[in-house]
Amino acid sequence: MNQATHALSPAMQACIDACNACAQACEFCAASCLQEADVTPMAACIRSDMDCAQICRLCAAFTARGSQHAVALCELCAEICDACGAECARHDMAHCQACAKACRACAEACRAMATAH
Repeated sequence: MNQATHALSPAMQACIDACNACAQACEFCAASCLQEADVTPMAACIRSDMDCAQICRLCAAFTARGSQHAVALCELCAEICDACGAECARHDMAHCQACAKACRACAEACRAMATAH
């Protein structure tokens, strides 16, 4: 995409918004998991949250600037969101369940953006 003529489509904006919301949910989930009485069983969740938050932020940035690599990154982001959402869904805590929901929404928005372009 040429930056001079770049405009955000509704699918792109939805992807950016979902990525930002997911990154925030993942950061909150990781921080909350660290406050659990026994952190050890939460290690995989925390790692997934950190990976997901970082890829979501990167995906939002690439999409916002109309990078030629945004579609490929959105596809990878959706994959990582799926994995994080599945891990978080395994845990009953409200923060994990909220994160799983944000991950599912982000994966859906990323796939929609990737197929729209």
